[in-house]
Amino acid sequence: MAWRDGRASWGRILLFMASTILGIGAVVSIQSFSDTLKENIALQSKELMGADYIIDSDKEPNERVVFLMDSLGGYDAREVSFASMASFSSTDQTRLVRVRGIEGGFPFYGSLETEPTSAAQEYQEQGGALMDATLMMQFNIQPGDTINLGEISLPVLGALKKAPGSNTMFGAIAPPVIIPHRFIGPSQLVQLGSRVDYEFYFEDTLSDLEVLDEVVDPMLDDENADLDTHTSTSSRLGRRYENFGKFLNLVAFIALLLGCVGIASSIHIYIKEKLSAVALLKCLGATRRQTFMIYLLQISFMGLLGGLLGVGVGLLLQQFFPYFLEDLLPVNLSLSVSIPAVVSGLLLGVLMSVLFALYPLLTTLGVSPLQTLRKQTTASTLPKKWGWSVFAAIFASIFLISLWLLDNVRYALWFVIGIGITFAILSGVAHLFMQGIKRYFPKHWNFEARQSLLNLFRPQNQTLILILAIGVGSFLISTLYFTKDMLLAQATLEDQQNNPNIVLLDVQSDQRQGVTKTIEGNEMNVISDIPIVTMRIASIKGRPVNEIRKDTAREVNRWILSHEFRTTYRSRMVESEELVQGTFVDSTTRQGVIPISVSENFVDDAGVALGDSITFNVQGVLMPTVIKSVRRVDWSRMEPNFNILFPAGVLENAPQFRVFTTKAGNENISARFQQQLVRLFPNISVLDLRQLLNILQDLLSKISWIINFIASFSIITGIIVLFGAIRSTKFQRIKESVLLRTLGAKGKQITKIVALEYLYLGALGSLIGVLLSLISCWLLAYFAFDTTFVPSWFPFVVLFPGITLLTLLIGWSNSRGVIKSAPLKVLRRE
Repeated sequence: MAWRDGRASWGRILLFMASTILGIGAVVSIQSFSDTLKENIALQSKELMGADYIIDSDKEPNERVVFLMDSLGGYDAREVSFASMASFSSTDQTRLVRVRGIEGGFPFYGSLETEPTSAAQEYQEQGGALMDATLMMQFNIQPGDTINLGEISLPVLGALKKAPGSNTMFGAIAPPVIIPHRFIGPSQLVQLGSRVDYEFYFEDTLSDLEVLDEVVDPMLDDENADLDTHTSTSSRLGRRYENFGKFLNLVAFIALLLGCVGIASSIHIYIKEKLSAVALLKCLGATRRQTFMIYLLQISFMGLLGGLLGVGVGLLLQQFFPYFLEDLLPVNLSLSVSIPAVVSGLLLGVLMSVLFALYPLLTTLGVSPLQTLRKQTTASTLPKKWGWSVFAAIFASIFLISLWLLDNVRYALWFVIGIGITFAILSGVAHLFMQGIKRYFPKHWNFEARQSLLNLFRPQNQTLILILAIGVGSFLISTLYFTKDMLLAQATLEDQQNNPNIVLLDVQSDQRQGVTKTIEGNEMNVISDIPIVTMRIASIKGRPVNEIRKDTAREVNRWILSHEFRTTYRSRMVESEELVQGTFVDSTTRQGVIPISVSENFVDDAGVALGDSITFNVQGVLMPTVIKSVRRVDWSRMEPNFNILFPAGVLENAPQFRVFTTKAGNENISARFQQQLVRLFPNISVLDLRQLLNILQDLLSKISWIINFIASFSIITGIIVLFGAIRSTKFQRIKESVLLRTLGAKGKQITKIVALEYLYLGALGSLIGVLLSLISCWLLAYFAFDTTFVPSWFPFVVLFPGITLLTLLIGWSNSRGVIKSAPLKVLRRE
């Protein structure tokens, strides 16, 4: 019976179903791609690391670490890596690079992909360098040219295309240059304060890596070293990409929810038209359960078919992801079909379709057989407990699906609350708009304008649904644009006199005067000369670090216990700092307990508070301190900031290095200055913040393109909902057209009425979405980022008029048949 009844309405049912196809397709494509990526990372974990496991440290291994490595059979290869400036003899240009000095047969899995291929084996024997391929292209470096690293000069033997252990993101900032380990010492680049990573590679196919990680890693932690297996590293890397996938899944899920709103609206009208058929079936002896099941089967089949088509769309979309994310992926991707993603897509299609159609479906239970004789009978109302039960089931399902996508109860709950608030605000504003039109109806407007406003109150007009569909899509894409621009504004270098755009690292104390002269000789000023003293935490509140590490119930974040802090001392706070607790101490002496100032995030991660004691190991000297003040630090500012700040009078005689900041007026001055600095002081690293900003903008552009691509599904789904709603009320519009034409209205007048109606809907929905997004992003900037919010122009100049025009075109094109319908045809049907 469901099949027979549905045959006459398959066109409309397929239109309802289209509302969910894109949403399911987006969820399935992201879910399947995430599963495939995770699987590829796990399969290629050894190639990513180049070894079975690594022992690494940010300082030279002590006797205990050496003993532990010897007990494991000794390392098979080792590497020393650090950031440094490099210059090129052929071009006389400079660039910050990541020097990787390798000794041994690394990598044991995978390979160094070079051009020419032979360079991967020859660089150790011939004493040459492998340089990042992109860097060679940018600086027009050819094999045979010379690269200068500190006190050494090496020939470039080939272009490095890919290497295990290279970080794609950091590689854009400091491209890798691989050299033989034996040249690290003669380069004299490793100085006091240099951030150096020591990595020891092990090839071990026999040991149980999980047991090794559990037994050896805690011992290494006590010595400020770490053990990473290829399995744990791949798992960690997979989680990073999984988190981004979860966010995209939520964006896609919003599109699915929007489609479900369209289903609820369309099924409401569909069932309303079927009530006379339900009454007739009951006259013939059908039970309430049977009539209910007929239409439930139709909706379920619609959901299943929508799920199948959505899965197909999702798997097709998945094929394009590697091209979009090519520069961001850590592995060579081999795409496959994720069975869990396919099953979840089918289940989502059926579940969401049935849930959102359940409320109108329940009205069939209250239909009386007498309605076959009562033409004007309205549908019976549902008991309140039924309605509330349906809404509770919908919200519970949304929460459970969000929990499945996010794997975090708190985040899932906030997502559901956020969705509820957004829908409630959009509905509330639409309702207030309608009430405002009723109360302040523009009686002096011309006939077409007045009639187009009255059409918004037409029975079954779906004004609220259309505003929701348009508003949610506009809100989502506007929020993404506003947020992206806000993040970029946080990193933008302002043109203020004292805002630096060049940072000099690892400046030794005896180089201060020479560096200052070089800066001033290039018509620049020293903005800041900051002393840096390295130290580690020895104890917190009287408890030694090693004891805290062994405490499984500790509240101290792990990085606090193993981190080598770079601290400074001064007698005042700077513009990027704000005192939130305690009293700032500007100077003191080394006698007794030393008062220090810490940042808010240090307080949270270390589990300390005002007045707590911390003992630091300052390069072998234990220094007791007490927290006297807590600062709020603006970490987004492009300048050195510190978790821990000592007062003046304590660390002046401690071994230290300096960080200089300055400002170059243009790129030519910056390039000339960097060339001079590298020749005079090859150990100093230069961070050109302009380059960092360009890399950040490029990265955000790539990520935001992906997000916008998924978010556009909300707009497309909204268009489908809009199209379906217009089709659903087509006969009602034909009746109005007939009445107007019978009263003497011309075709042009009716066309104008229809166009104005959709102009109102498109403008109102998109405007509410953009304004709601503007308010939410302003609150986000004020409370979360603590920054001035400057809105993006795109949502106002492109999105708002674009969606308005699109709504107008769709509404007008679908209403042409309404305008051209013959009056007699409608009257005969009546």
